[in-house]
Amino acid sequence: MLSARSLFQELLDDDEAYRLFCSIAASGESQGGWENARIAALVPESRRALAPRIVRHGADEDKHGRIFNALLNKRGLRPADVPPETDYTMLLEQQGIGLAHSRLRGEERLTERDIITYLAHSRITEQRASEQMRLLRRYFADHPDIGRAVRMISDDEDNHLAYCHEELLRLAREGQGRTIQRIMRECALAEIRVYRDVSLAVMDHMGRLLGWPRPKALALAAGIHAVYAYERLIGWRRMVSLEMPDRRDALGGRAVPEPEYA
Repeated sequence: MLSARSLFQELLDDDEAYRLFCSIAASGESQGGWENARIAALVPESRRALAPRIVRHGADEDKHGRIFNALLNKRGLRPADVPPETDYTMLLEQQGIGLAHSRLRGEERLTERDIITYLAHSRITEQRASEQMRLLRRYFADHPDIGRAVRMISDDEDNHLAYCHEELLRLAREGQGRTIQRIMRECALAEIRVYRDVSLAVMDHMGRLLGWPRPKALALAAGIHAVYAYERLIGWRRMVSLEMPDRRDALGGRAVPEPEYA
């Protein structure tokens, strides 16, 4: 029987599949860390109060990248090359979602509109990250090897999502509501396409590493397409709603240090 738990367990039990999974995750988190660090450095003077929270966001993402690399090291594995078709962050940039890396590599200050774009983009991608980590937490929170890392990263992703909600609501009260909704909708529709394509690519690589029979691979691909159809029809709406989170000022405190691995 196919289930999320059984699929993740297969991945955990195979060194090469685990190596690819952690490498993809580490790469994406590290890219997110760099992006947030550059945004914090270029934030406009009118939004300087946001800078410490953006720095904290980036520091968390960097921490997650180090955690995934530490999990590899703990198992005696080296990071794998990340296939470009599985690079979620870069594929989003290629779709024009978020702030272009060419812009972030420069020294020109960002605009108010850029900050809205950053927060709207983050609102969408952090929704996805939060949901994925909650799924892992449901099945592996007590796992002896990855449980602590899963719990920590899941908490961080929930904080990031809460931060995006709170800051976007603050901007909406300043009269930016229509702009925020338009950007979030564009981003959400692009993200679900990229997520589908990346999911198919990752499953293709995992299937070859794990030797999945063709019927199993086809069933998993059909499931990914079904999720996309649902999200394209109605599921994307969960990504563009805004509500005041229970976790207020979620990135206002000190970052939690990453766990140490022997």
